[in-house]
Amino acid sequence: MKKVLLTLTAIAGLTIAAQAQTEQGKIMVGGQLGFETSKVKDTDHKNNSFSINPTVGYFVSDNLAIGTGIGYNWGKTETSKDNSIKNDAFQVSPFARKYSANGPVRFFAQLSVPMAWGTTTTEVNNVETKNKFESYGVELAPGLAYFPTSKIGIELKVRGLYYNYNKDKTHDVAVNTFGLNVNSLAPTLGVQFHF
Repeated sequence: MKKVLLTLTAIAGLTIAAQAQTEQGKIMVGGQLGFETSKVKDTDHKNNSFSINPTVGYFVSDNLAIGTGIGYNWGKTETSKDNSIKNDAFQVSPFARKYSANGPVRFFAQLSVPMAWGTTTTEVNNVETKNKFESYGVELAPGLAYFPTSKIGIELKVRGLYYNYNKDKTHDVAVNTFGLNVNSLAPTLGVQFHF
């Protein structure tokens, strides 16, 4: 009987501790770090990319955080020794996130406004061309967060509903993209730290 009471007390204590991380005045810190490389066998075709996008949010009320992500993305694709395309961009993504009621497992919805400004450099037969671009969007993404402790949230999120406006400033070409992507087989996995 003592073991059962001790186990129930420990579970209740963890549940109460896990509920404290989305209160007004708390801060959450996380982000995204990515690296990818690929090479087609027996060819000169290579692809490399790197990104770093830290985020920070502040709980303006219980279960409601506002914040921003700031980052940098770089990628290069080589189709031969003399032909390549390189992209580099600075990103900013302000967001608002709303969590469901308290508990160790919570649903959330995040509204973000991703923006990027950068350059695409194309090299063909050692002749280099640079195009500047800008991108603005709106994204509503659903997710699920599990709080094993009061300081850590493990998250699964899908892209959700999104709109994006991309403009090649050099050639004055704009592309509007609208979509819904809720592929439950390919969610993003993340960790947020709460203070």
